[in-house]
Amino acid sequence: MTEKIDLSKIRSPKDIKGMNIEELSVLSEELRKVLLDKLAAHGGHVAPNLGVVEATVALHYVFDAPADEIVFDVSHQSYVHKMLTGRIDAFLNPADYDNVAGYTCPRESNYDLFEIGHTSTSISLATGLAKARDIKGGQQNVVAFIGDASLGGGEALEGLDYGPELGSNFIVILNDNQMSIAENHGALYQHLTALRESNGTAANNIFKALGYDYIYVRDGNDLASLIKAYEYARNADHAVLVHINTMKGNGYAPAEADKEAFHYTAPFDEATGEPLSVDPTPDYTDIFTQHMLDRMAADKNIVTLTAGTPGAIGFAPAQRHKAGRQFIDVGICEQDATAMAAGLAKGGAKPVFGVMATFIQRAYDQLSQDVAINGLPVVVVDFAGGIYGIPDMTHLGFFDVAMISNIPNIQFLAPATKEEYLAMIDYALVQRERPVVIRTPGGPVVSSDRKVNTDFFSYDIVEEGSEIAIIGEGAMLQTAMQAAEILRKQGKNPTVVNPRILSSVDEKTLDGLKGYKTIVTIDDGIIDGAFGQKVAAYMAGSGVRVVCLGLKKEFLDRYNIGEVLKENNLTPEQVAEVALA
Repeated sequence: MTEKIDLSKIRSPKDIKGMNIEELSVLSEELRKVLLDKLAAHGGHVAPNLGVVEATVALHYVFDAPADEIVFDVSHQSYVHKMLTGRIDAFLNPADYDNVAGYTCPRESNYDLFEIGHTSTSISLATGLAKARDIKGGQQNVVAFIGDASLGGGEALEGLDYGPELGSNFIVILNDNQMSIAENHGALYQHLTALRESNGTAANNIFKALGYDYIYVRDGNDLASLIKAYEYARNADHAVLVHINTMKGNGYAPAEADKEAFHYTAPFDEATGEPLSVDPTPDYTDIFTQHMLDRMAADKNIVTLTAGTPGAIGFAPAQRHKAGRQFIDVGICEQDATAMAAGLAKGGAKPVFGVMATFIQRAYDQLSQDVAINGLPVVVVDFAGGIYGIPDMTHLGFFDVAMISNIPNIQFLAPATKEEYLAMIDYALVQRERPVVIRTPGGPVVSSDRKVNTDFFSYDIVEEGSEIAIIGEGAMLQTAMQAAEILRKQGKNPTVVNPRILSSVDEKTLDGLKGYKTIVTIDDGIIDGAFGQKVAAYMAGSGVRVVCLGLKKEFLDRYNIGEVLKENNLTPEQVAEVALA
């Protein structure tokens, strides 16, 4: 019987090269156990990584990274890759858990080629690497490791189309676990099912049709089968696609039983799979979901769309079932979802596209060309935007206002309270003149008994004062109000304004502030191109001092919200100080 392997001594893939199959099997099980221990305590992508333990061990056993170049699609399934490439301490030692990112990160290791957190990019990136290799006369292998859900994205299919044209060694490993974050959608997955059920022999084979040498591995969690297939691909002088059939969540019963819930999870009880803490307080996602279910029940023309992230907008399986045909998941294809929403609106339906702020940037062209130019009443509700969004570099949500609010014809709204949020959704569904983007507020739910002014082209003066005005958008309105309270204690009487619309300025309200000494704008995102600069431009020449606060234009990674607010003068105390400066 093979002895237990000391994982602390695994410092590079070279340390596993001399192992036999039995030793590699023991290694895989020990990696899975350590991985599960960390994820239970720390949280992270559970099921995707458990499903590719053996596939990753075999990958580093056969190929010689970093000389051989491996690109992981999305890269949230790269934890075992990190464990085998010198970063095992970040999985063995709780004190080091935060020393690695949740995605591949070249700043961490030369085994990671790209910062990747968005899907469907690996094949295109790998074709570029392979072409550069061929131009330079290199001999290394280039491997794109992509999941079946990512394969359905438009860029993946474009890259797949080009791969065989290279005319040289080019390897795509298709990790087919029959799941996206939730279930897969699209005819492509019926095709993959036919290939699995025929053990890869189905006559209708898209990969062969495109010119790939196709290899099917029935048990994608079997090391010997994987090694054999990888070795064939390594030695080929043409494009090879290795289709491996894996189990998402493999080796952990709760994850196998509920793959969607364990795609990404907060810390949980490893023995039961139950979360360690549950916050029963409704958040904005819960509020959105219930409101949309109510609205869809009342109006059969309303449909809610998502692009592969139903959980991120609150539509768990029960809610999707309740919505029925009025809920559409197109898979991880934001461009398709946006253009489809345009078609729905043109056809007389009332589409609401729920999407994370970081992902809507993938459909910028469709927002501009298909939606805005045509003036179609598409409703986009973006989530995890602003400072309170996801802090990972690849998933930042604080570029959305600058990016979208400057597209002509789009009305970009930023509610500050629950009541405004619901009223804006209702307004956007009723009006038929333009596309409306609504940013879900960040932070905890804020409720107000103020009557909502439904003229969403105007600002809302929350507190009337003189000399100093503080205009805080969305979640930053609370900061503005707190700063105003500090100023009152110092004998000042500031005006507090909730701008609500970020794609244009309310000239009437701003004209009323032209006798003021100072206006402070607070953007919940980057300053460049956002609403504060629009205010400053309008007020130019008025004699009013306008100070624009917000984030610097930079990529942050795993940031602490409190520290970032302080670094950018965004605490209430700092805002008050700026107003008096």
